[in-house]
Amino acid sequence: MSAVEDKLAELGLELPETATPAGAYVPALQTGRYIYTAGQVPLVKGTLPMTGKVGAEVTPEEAKDLARTAALNALAAVKSVAGDLDRIARVVKVTGFVASAPDFTGQPGVINGASELLGEVLGAAGTHARSAVGVAVLPLDAPVEVEMQVELAD
Repeated sequence: MSAVEDKLAELGLELPETATPAGAYVPALQTGRYIYTAGQVPLVKGTLPMTGKVGAEVTPEEAKDLARTAALNALAAVKSVAGDLDRIARVVKVTGFVASAPDFTGQPGVINGASELLGEVLGAAGTHARSAVGVAVLPLDAPVEVEMQVELAD
């Protein structure tokens, strides 16, 4: 087990299996020293724990937890390509999408769930640039979706 996975275990978390793509794409791919993930929804054992819009059917606090799960799924996608999460030199960019009720404007707070998880697990290497975007709807009626780009150390 890697040091990153040891840290996840210390936090009471386990890296999930990489989600099977729902379309004609791969969960992650590497070019040079960078890995780019596809958007990851907060699937838990193949199922979304909640659906709907944040600010309507889903509270911001629930959505923040779901963003954390989506980031964990993104780390699994990175591992599927890198082989070992200890190869991560840094998370370069996180993009978070929040299915939002028309009057909901707290997208950054929701995506903090993903950003905070990456900081807890990777320390300084988890510090990243980020976008948090409100959207009308996401695949499977997921409340959040997270994608990221990481740089590898070797």
